[in-house]
Amino acid sequence: MTRYILRRLGVSFLVLLGGSLLLFVLTINSGDPLEDLRESNAENRDYLIQQRTAYMGLDQPWYSRYWDWLTGVSKCVALNCDLGTNRNGVDVGSMLGAAASSTLRLVVFATVIAIVVGIIVGILTAIRQYSGFDYVVTFLAFLFYSLPVFWVAVLLKEYAGIEFNNWMREPTLTPVQIILIAVILGFILQAVLGGHWKRRLLTAGIALVVIAGALAYFSSVEWFRRPMLGIGFVALVGIAAAVGSTALFSGINNRKVLYATLTTAGVGILAYLPVRPLIDEPTWLLLIGLFVLTIVVSYAIGWFMGGYSRKAAANLSLFTGVSIAFLTFIDAAVAHWGSMLALKPRPISTIGSQTPNFPGGFWETLLDLGAQILLPTIVLTLISVASYTRYTRSSMLEVLNQDYIRTARSKGLSERVVIVKHGFRNALIPITTIVAFDFAGLIGGAVITEKVFGWKGMGEMFETGLRAVDPAPVMAFFLVTGTAAIVMNLIADLAYAALDPRIRR
Repeated sequence: MTRYILRRLGVSFLVLLGGSLLLFVLTINSGDPLEDLRESNAENRDYLIQQRTAYMGLDQPWYSRYWDWLTGVSKCVALNCDLGTNRNGVDVGSMLGAAASSTLRLVVFATVIAIVVGIIVGILTAIRQYSGFDYVVTFLAFLFYSLPVFWVAVLLKEYAGIEFNNWMREPTLTPVQIILIAVILGFILQAVLGGHWKRRLLTAGIALVVIAGALAYFSSVEWFRRPMLGIGFVALVGIAAAVGSTALFSGINNRKVLYATLTTAGVGILAYLPVRPLIDEPTWLLLIGLFVLTIVVSYAIGWFMGGYSRKAAANLSLFTGVSIAFLTFIDAAVAHWGSMLALKPRPISTIGSQTPNFPGGFWETLLDLGAQILLPTIVLTLISVASYTRYTRSSMLEVLNQDYIRTARSKGLSERVVIVKHGFRNALIPITTIVAFDFAGLIGGAVITEKVFGWKGMGEMFETGLRAVDPAPVMAFFLVTGTAAIVMNLIADLAYAALDPRIRR
């Protein structure tokens, strides 16, 4: 394995080197970097031309300029990168740091959400092949996959941004709106759960009544301006996470695991009472410390209570504990939604990655950053989740038709064990490739999304450098995206070996 990794790294280095040389030559020959100054009527035009020539090294041959860039990149081995300056003399390394942090914040959220939602929906459609739910999801997947990114972004800016901000002035729902939303969600829920038509009708009816009642209550108390979850909601979802994860991955009859996860949920609910006031105005160090403590305590409960299933109990207890910690975090955040609205009456931002000079505290600032990232994240998620859903469905269907799956069913194993332990793991192997390349591709592929929403990220830096015939920002973009593609591809290869031990040979 070590020789394989070293060989792959060596080949990848040669690919990066050849790609960087080709991109550098294409960039510097794509136009005249002094065109705007040659046409200028400024009195100091000659001085500006000399200054830009010095910044960009235009008085040197192309291979000398490329060698200077390559020499600066080689210093990254000693963590002292020198990526040169752009045509205005600004250090490209500092530009890259700001752009990469902005883009990664966007890409990571979108990719994680798309992976989780896409894989779950893909598994459900594979299990319920040719059902109404499968047809609807397939139609939506093809629809989202074929939609132009800029068109989706513009629609979201109009209806999920501008119109939502207008609605937040008086966030109330009319009876017609409440019934319409409840009918749509009830229809979706019965399609997901499936079953006989009587069961579907009962599911849709119960969902319609519950959702309509909840929306009517929220509208009457202005919950959308002053939201709150509370310990009741945290306890309900925490217990559901404990029971649901146990039933899915270990079986509800495994009492050791069930008691361990329920104990973890109980400890988390009790911890909510002292922790919630503590994080009313927290620091990141405090939140990280509490998260680490959650991991240690949850894993320890599962390990010591799990008995012969201690590994499964520890992992599922960890999932339960982290779920409750996340809900507590969300509860503290949404409790400050009203104070954020007082500082920013139009909460959903449509331009930029942050609000300049925002005066809020910890939670208000965090909510503002979340509002800034919301719309571009939805755009990238919608496009990516469609492909993940189709790939997962196809992979699961192929695996479920294999002989070892039929053998597992003939041995009397439950459908849960067949799907989760025998089918899903093997279906992940081709999906791993898609995840790796999609993450690397999104870093460079968010150019259009960043342009529409005014984000100063990697895409904007690449576009500006290319338009100005400035190779330094373009090469910095290539360095990050090319390295990300190679690293993610290598991680995918290692994941193959973890998922299928036969590949290690």
